[in-house]
Amino acid sequence: MNRTDTALIPAITRHARKTPGHEQRVAHALALLREAADRHQGHIVQATSLGVEGMVITDLIARHQLPIVVATLDTGALHAQTRALIPRIESRYGIRVERFGPHPEAALRFVRDHGQLAMRQSVELRKACCALRKLEPMQRLLAGHRAWITGLRREQSQDRAEVPFRDRDAQGRAKYYPLADWSLEDIWHYVQAHDVPYNELHDQGYPSIGCQPCTRATVDGEDERAGRWWWELGTAKECGLHSRPHPVAA
Repeated sequence: MNRTDTALIPAITRHARKTPGHEQRVAHALALLREAADRHQGHIVQATSLGVEGMVITDLIARHQLPIVVATLDTGALHAQTRALIPRIESRYGIRVERFGPHPEAALRFVRDHGQLAMRQSVELRKACCALRKLEPMQRLLAGHRAWITGLRREQSQDRAEVPFRDRDAQGRAKYYPLADWSLEDIWHYVQAHDVPYNELHDQGYPSIGCQPCTRATVDGEDERAGRWWWELGTAKECGLHSRPHPVAA
């Protein structure tokens, strides 16, 4: 099946399957979120990229009324479909999604000096773009919080194969991964069972969604992160947000 054929089939149809142990994994994820909320009450945030994993976590937070802030990075280079998801979340769950983005002057200067597609010129420029649009805003998103939650899963790629349930970033903040042991089938079965809103790009063959210039659809047989920075060969498909130690952009 090629990319065009795959994109014609909704993601729920392609992936949603109830697998053995699904209820236990949901219960464990919820218990971990409750533990995190109780331990860091008033100082914990979900950092969501607005992908399907993030939507599952947001649904769990909102459905169970957990005192966890939901926030995202508006990099200034997102797909229109990704930005359109924010008001849908706010309307559906009655919560506010906090947004953090790059300093406008810095973003304009970077594009002026290096061009709109600077990230494809070299790994160094790609990382500089990520630092500008993601890493620096992330530091502001995390400011004042003692813990954060993210949707990384072990199954997503070889680089994430050992994601724990709990960790600490380089600044000492607690970091939680409630979906670490979930499969793609688990994710989409939960979405189907609870009618969770999700990014329309998932139905167009995008399992992992980042900035528009840096994301493409994948084909069958590729791992879920293959569509991120696909022109780079032999490098980890990461922007640095989840690296250890956690980098601080200048």
